[in-house]
Amino acid sequence: MAHLGARLAHVAPGRVHIVLPSRPEVTQQNGYVHAGATSAVADSAGGYAAYTLFPEDTEVLTVEYKINLLAPAVGDHIEAIGTVLKAGRTLTVCTLEAYAVRGEQRTLVANGQQTLIRIAKS
Repeated sequence: MAHLGARLAHVAPGRVHIVLPSRPEVTQQNGYVHAGATSAVADSAGGYAAYTLFPEDTEVLTVEYKINLLAPAVGDHIEAIGTVLKAGRTLTVCTLEAYAVRGEQRTLVANGQQTLIRIAKS
């Protein structure tokens, strides 16, 4: 996330927001934030959201995720939100949202779901 320039904007039990500023390094040929960067911050937001509910002696790994890209990611920044939908002993399911934000305007640009696994720290 540091390489992309993303930062944690909000952390609460079961919910995390990550902000990714729009800059040339994360955009594609038309100037939109690249789907890979958008997906990466959405995946991380969900992973951290799950992690907020895990015991301290565990870690989190994504098992799978699916992202629907709904609109071009045009804005000053992307805000990815991960929310725990169902926390289990082994698997946790999160919803993922990514918004392009320009001033006061927020546009949903991606929506998805992920499954994460809780593992013991090695």
